[in-house]
Amino acid sequence: AELGSALGFLHDLGIMHRDIKMENILLNDQGHLRLSDFGLSRRLKRGGRAFTICGTIQYMAPEILSGGPYNHAADWWSLGIMLFSLATGKFPLMAEVDHCRMLAKVRDFSYVLPETFSSALILLLTELLCKNPVNRLRNLECFKMQMFFRGTSFDPYILQKTPVDFILELRTQPFLDFKIRLKTLC
Repeated sequence: AELGSALGFLHDLGIMHRDIKMENILLNDQGHLRLSDFGLSRRLKRGGRAFTICGTIQYMAPEILSGGPYNHAADWWSLGIMLFSLATGKFPLMAEVDHCRMLAKVRDFSYVLPETFSSALILLLTELLCKNPVNRLRNLECFKMQMFFRGTSFDPYILQKTPVDFILELRTQPFLDFKIRLKTLC
């Protein structure tokens, strides 16, 4: 919810991040998200199009891999790849050495989601990982309406108000104790 809100905010300002990935997500001391590294970002008016092939190859939307045109919808694809990776512990596709090979892989790959996922998560990922950007979930309003977020407030104050318990636990426990507890959870 926090990352979707950040993307919605940026896109409302006309900014595409173009490098949404786990390495660019930071957590503050309360466990809340901070989006970083705007080195590849670009201002793009609504309805505008970009053509530069840039980003981290495993997160790049098919329309970026093909050289465009693309728009803000590409950031939502990257969010989908990131969520898939967080939920499964692996990328849907291994990275290729160049964008042409990666594009071929992405075009041919059918994103089969584990049956263990909730129907709400499957729907969210299916809509984010839609290869056609016109049909992709590509704005905050549609993101908020997802069944996955039922009961979640997208109010920025409320999102940032409650500390994330897991982060607070990490701060109070010695690292070794945390590793032992993590092994028992897995």
